[in-house]
Amino acid sequence: MPITDTDVIYEDNHLLAVNKRAGYLVQADPGGDEPLEDMVNKYLTKKYNKPNGAFVGVVHRLDRPVSGLILFAKTSKGLERMQQLFKDREIRKTYWAVVRQPPPDPEGKLVHWLSRDRTQNITKVHKEAAEGRVYAELDYKLLGTLDGYYLLEVYPLTGRTHQIRAQLASMGCPIVGDHKYGYPRGSLRRSICLHARKLSFVHPVKKEPVELFAKTPRDGFWDRFEVFGEA
Repeated sequence: MPITDTDVIYEDNHLLAVNKRAGYLVQADPGGDEPLEDMVNKYLTKKYNKPNGAFVGVVHRLDRPVSGLILFAKTSKGLERMQQLFKDREIRKTYWAVVRQPPPDPEGKLVHWLSRDRTQNITKVHKEAAEGRVYAELDYKLLGTLDGYYLLEVYPLTGRTHQIRAQLASMGCPIVGDHKYGYPRGSLRRSICLHARKLSFVHPVKKEPVELFAKTPRDGFWDRFEVFGEA
């Protein structure tokens, strides 16, 4: 399904923000499915009538089953500077996660060291540092409960692969639908209940504060949790 104007959250000369649908790849993999990167290229090529195609730079990534806000760069300057902001941790990232088990505390901080099991494509959580492990930190708070589900707002301070999924599971709160990290049932829609909700940063070219929101998917489940949101 192609990208349309309704998928676009924000656009200027350097950046494009899209509300990614769960199940979409950000970049191509051996499976052959069309990635979001190519969809954005086609969208910009058509919109601006660029016969040689548009420049599209991948600034950061979201896991395939995750929905929500993702940024692309429209210029090499925008790409380089946004990647540097992510590297320097000058981007405030906010996620929403729906879990079935209540967190041990209404709000808290999780600090772990993570390692990757590439044969199973999972991230393992450890309490101590060791060779081959990377530091991971996030804050969370409980926003509310609805029909026996718990909505957590999560603020990752590091950007590790599967970090939120693995760390929440480690405290007994696997994300709904995330069978890979311990939820009893997987999703038939290639989705888990993790949504990239908000990004806040100073624009790397304009030097103005930017705060972007992505509404939750309109799928009959996520919609109900918008009562806890700002957008």
